[in-house]
Amino acid sequence: MIVEDEPQVAELYTSWLDDSYRVSVADGGEAALAAWDAEVDVVLLDRRMPDVSGDEVLSALRERGAECPVAIVTAVDPSIDTIEMGFDEYLVKPVDSEDLVEAIERLLDRTKYRDGLQEYFANVSKRSVLEKHVTDAELQQSDAYERLQRRIEEIEEDLETTLYRFEDRDFRAVFREFEEPAAE
Repeated sequence: MIVEDEPQVAELYTSWLDDSYRVSVADGGEAALAAWDAEVDVVLLDRRMPDVSGDEVLSALRERGAECPVAIVTAVDPSIDTIEMGFDEYLVKPVDSEDLVEAIERLLDRTKYRDGLQEYFANVSKRSVLEKHVTDAELQQSDAYERLQRRIEEIEEDLETTLYRFEDRDFRAVFREFEEPAAE
């Protein structure tokens, strides 16, 4: 979802992206909040908009439980106030098509990695429980257990492939929730 109040900029971004992605455009903050749903994979969000600011949109999305990555794409230079914001990338305009596509790919890779880790740990936990409570003979005869083993190996390969594309900032972004202090 592109959230941009300048129609020419929104059209330009759409022209760069619509061959590779399903693109929707919200022409301001109110439109973005009305149009957002869980099907949105990435949000490209302008900060300066006349109706509802990008900062307010971002805050509202996070309050709604939006877990999709958000890239701020704005003419506003970052300052200390950006520390508390829940964005995943920050791009200062003007941006070119290469910068925009690279940011989206980074965000999608991070999401894929985070989702892969979650599936991996769930499957490893299942395997561990089975190995503790089911006999080796039963496990060796089980097609389901064999499928579980293969899926764990597939996920490991996918995670490793994605990992090689990561930069330091990608690691920090993926594991950000582990760094934040728990609420009391």
